[in-house]
Amino acid sequence: MNRSRGKPRRAPDAPAAIGQRIELTLERLTHDGRGIGRWQGRTVFAEGGLPGEKVDSRVVRARSKLIETRVSRVLETSPERLQPACPHFALCGGCSLQHMSRQTQLDIKQQALAQQLQHFAGLQPERWMPALTGADYGYRQRTRLSMRWDRQAQRLVMGYRQRASSELVELAQCPVLVPVLDGVLRELPTLLQQLDARAGLGHIELIAGEHPSMVVRYMQPLSAADIDRLHGLATAHGLVCRLQPEAAGPAQALQADAPEPAYRLADQQLTFRFAAGDFTQVNAEINQQMVNQALDWLALQPGERVLDLFCGVGNFALPMARTGALVTGVEGSAEMVERAGSNARLNELTNAHFFQADLSKPEAIQWQDDYQAALLDPPRDGAAELVAVLARRKLRRILYVSCNPATLARDAGILAEAGYRLVQAGIMDMFPQTAHVEAMALFVSGEDKT
Repeated sequence: MNRSRGKPRRAPDAPAAIGQRIELTLERLTHDGRGIGRWQGRTVFAEGGLPGEKVDSRVVRARSKLIETRVSRVLETSPERLQPACPHFALCGGCSLQHMSRQTQLDIKQQALAQQLQHFAGLQPERWMPALTGADYGYRQRTRLSMRWDRQAQRLVMGYRQRASSELVELAQCPVLVPVLDGVLRELPTLLQQLDARAGLGHIELIAGEHPSMVVRYMQPLSAADIDRLHGLATAHGLVCRLQPEAAGPAQALQADAPEPAYRLADQQLTFRFAAGDFTQVNAEINQQMVNQALDWLALQPGERVLDLFCGVGNFALPMARTGALVTGVEGSAEMVERAGSNARLNELTNAHFFQADLSKPEAIQWQDDYQAALLDPPRDGAAELVAVLARRKLRRILYVSCNPATLARDAGILAEAGYRLVQAGIMDMFPQTAHVEAMALFVSGEDKT
């Protein structure tokens, strides 16, 4: 049987069809900033809505008891609603909370952390600490721009992913980028359309900091004219232009003897060099506050032995070494371990040492010393097995830096069962205007009276 074109499709057991329009009044917010309302006895999530608003929303997913929608039109507007600063807000999959105040953003992130700790571990910290906050916009120190060659239109499309789509949003600006990178971004689309090899570009990464860079990944050779154009744009904005052939090793700078990208922690007088593909924190202001808070919470004494797990290029390890502690950094990437060691030498620190190990298999690691404390900054899937090993080793203090409240809460439960107290916790607003929640939590052995 033929279906009429354009008619919304409804699954047999679904309460609504994908694409169907629903009017509802929103009552509250989810932990990721979506509005919540009721329609025909079912819970409806409405992305882009605020409590108290009446909205017309389009169904994007429907299950038997829950419907997910995206606001198409606000029929009755909340006085709390803000005009998004970004012209791409309606489509871009990045900064989804620009329509709400910064305080509301902080409130829902705080609630998300508290709810996850209670739900997964039955825990609340003895002390909630103030959120770490910085600039609302203009904070992001690096970004990766995707490319797609439109064969039909014979033009290159550059941008970020659309919400819930593989399509790209073509960018004219990005208000969360630091000004130097936003300035480059505004000129890139015009320049890229002029390249002979525009159909063979992979992505472009923009990196600010001590030695800003523009990294161009390409899949077919660039002509001398293309290289000159790219080099000219980068130079005009004070960036080093680096080229990276597909699957052909690290990016190579066009300028002779160009320094590697770097950033500083001014409070500790430390410089960190890194390669284009290395992980570094994108918000320099919050990163400095985060490092300062970690040092304050751990209260390391000279000569104490401390582990830095998932140490990266040494972002926490070197500041801890500055206190006089004896630091052992562990990282899964051999290249990052080498970089961390090089950064220790650059900053003339001899009390920080690094080695490579698979931290997803902590039982296999030969821990060489007795440690008094540990800091871990794992990826989104957390570190359940690792925290269990740390608990068995009876470390007095464990500082957990998290980018996922759910896995932090799960791992907190493991530590609590092993006799650790969750002494204090708080959020760090590393990504304003987004629903991402970063947090820090300090666990202390039950035998320690801190």
